[in-house]
Amino acid sequence: MRFPFAAAIGTAVLIATIGSASAHEGHDHEAKPAQVSASVGPRGESSSDAFELVAFASGTELLIYLDRFATNEPVEGATIDIETPQGPAAAMVHAGDAYRLKAPWLAAPGRFDLIFTVTAGGTTDVLPLTIDTTGHGAPLGGQGAAPAAHQFLSDRAAEVMQPAILGAGLVGFLLGLIPVAVSRRRRRVATAVILILLLCLGTKSGIAHEGEDHGDPKPATLSAGSDLAQRLPDGAIFVPKSIQRIFGLRTELTQSRPYRRSIELPGRIVPDTNASGYVQASIGGRLAPPPGGFPRLGTPVNRGDVLAYLTPPLQAIDVSTMRQQQGDLDQQISIVERRLARYETLAPNGAVPRSQLEDTRLELQGLKQRRASLDNVPREPEALVAPVSGIVADGAPVAGQIAQPNAVIFHIVDPLRLWIEALSFEAIVGTEDASAVTSNGKKLSLAHRGSGFADRSQSIPIHFAIEDDVVGLRVGQFVTVLVTTNDQKQGIAVPRTSLVRGTNGQDFVFEHLNAERFMPRAVRVEPLDGDRVLVLAGLVPATRVVVQGAELLDHVR
Repeated sequence: MRFPFAAAIGTAVLIATIGSASAHEGHDHEAKPAQVSASVGPRGESSSDAFELVAFASGTELLIYLDRFATNEPVEGATIDIETPQGPAAAMVHAGDAYRLKAPWLAAPGRFDLIFTVTAGGTTDVLPLTIDTTGHGAPLGGQGAAPAAHQFLSDRAAEVMQPAILGAGLVGFLLGLIPVAVSRRRRRVATAVILILLLCLGTKSGIAHEGEDHGDPKPATLSAGSDLAQRLPDGAIFVPKSIQRIFGLRTELTQSRPYRRSIELPGRIVPDTNASGYVQASIGGRLAPPPGGFPRLGTPVNRGDVLAYLTPPLQAIDVSTMRQQQGDLDQQISIVERRLARYETLAPNGAVPRSQLEDTRLELQGLKQRRASLDNVPREPEALVAPVSGIVADGAPVAGQIAQPNAVIFHIVDPLRLWIEALSFEAIVGTEDASAVTSNGKKLSLAHRGSGFADRSQSIPIHFAIEDDVVGLRVGQFVTVLVTTNDQKQGIAVPRTSLVRGTNGQDFVFEHLNAERFMPRAVRVEPLDGDRVLVLAGLVPATRVVVQGAELLDHVR
C-alpha cells in the first residue's frame, strides 16, 4: 500500500508543477508594435560627384531635397526633370523649401523606379533611385495581422485547456487515492491532500495570468509623417534632410597633406608701449577735478589734456616756516621801499647814482615776487596731464581723495595699437607665421615684434603686434597664441568648428556617411592655426566631415 500512496503524492506534486509552469505569469498577449527604422517614411536617395538627392513620399506628393555633394549646401533654382510611372514630369521650385512634384501614383503601394535629371549652374547630372511605399503609413494588417492573430488564438486555447488538464489530473489522482485510503490515518492524509490540491487549483485559476491583458489586439502603426532626428542602435545619427536644413549642416571633403606644426602658447593682450602711459602723482596730495570734471572710462583724451589737479597738503611745521619767511620778506620789502623812496629824491640832484636807483627797484621787485609765491603755495595745485593720446582705460578718482606719491591716477591706452604677450618655455625660431584665438573664437593675425632674453618665471616672453581689427578687444584679455614652426607633420586639416568633445574628454568629428546618416569618429588632433586643427589619427582622406552644426548633431538622442 505504501507504493500507490507515494505514487499519488508524486502525481499531485507533478500536477501542481505543471499548473505553475503553464500559468506564464505576467505574460502579455497584446500585439507588439513593429520595430520602426530611422527612415520612417518611404524615401530614396541618390548621389553623384556634384549632387546629393533625397526624394520623400508625403501622401500623393513627392518632396525632393537637392544638395551639393561635397558641402551639403542646398541647391536653389535647379531644374529637375523626373521619369515617373506616368511619364516625364518637372518638379516645382519652392524658394527655401524642398522641390515638389504631384504624384498621384504614390497612392498605390509598390516599388517605383524614378530617374531624376538635375541641371544647376551649368552642371547636368542623372540620378536614379527607387521608392518603396509598401508597408509604410498603414496599420499592420495583411502580413502583420496573421502572426498576431495566430499568437492570440494559441494563447486563448492555452487558457481554455489549462483548467481542463488540471481537473482531469485531479480526478485521476482521487481515483487512484481511494484504494489506498483504507486506514483512518491514511484517509485523513488523503483528505488533507485533496483540500490542498483544491486550494491550489482555485489559487492558480485566480493568479495564473496575473498582469495579463487579453484585450483586443491593437494594430501597430508606422508614423510615416514624423521626420525626427534620432540616434540609431549602431551609434549613427539619422537626420532627415528637412532637419539638416534647420541645423544648417555643412560638410567638406578631407585631404591629407603635410602641414607645418604649430605650438600653442598662453598669452594676454597688452598695450603698445609707445602708445600708452600712466598719469601718476609725483607727490602726495588731494585730488580735485578739472573744470569739465574727471574723464570717465573710455573717454578719448589728447596728449597734454589736464585730467585732474593735485593739491599737496601743508604740514604744521611747513606753515610755521612759511609764515616766518613771509615776515622776513615783508620786513625786507619795507626797508627796500624806504631806501628806494630816498634814492628817488636824491637821484635828480646827482647825490645818488642812477644805477644804484635801478638796482634798488629790481631788488624790491624780486622781494615782492618771492612774497607772492609764498602766498600762492597753498592755492596752486599740480596739474596732472595726459602723456599720450588715447582713451582712459583705467582710473576712478574721487574729488577730495588723498593720492599717495607714485599712485596711478589714470591709465591711457591707444585702442588701435594693441599687442599680445605670450609665454614660451623654449626659444622659438621662425615665428613669422602666428595667430591668436580669443575665448569667443575670434581669430587674430599677429606679427612678431621680439622675444625676451631673460626668463620670467621660467618662461620667455614673446611680443606680437595685432594686425587685424581690434574692435572688441581689451587690455588684459587672455588669448591662445598659435606659433607656426618649421617642423612638418602629415595629417588632415579640419575646421575647429567640426571638433566636438565628449563627456569623457575624447575628441571626435561627424562623418557624413550618406544623405541622412552621420557617424561620430573619434580622432586625435593637434592645433594647426586659429581656424583649423590637424587630425593625426581616426580619419581617412576623401571623407565628408561636418564642419558646421556638429554641436547640434551631438545633442541628438
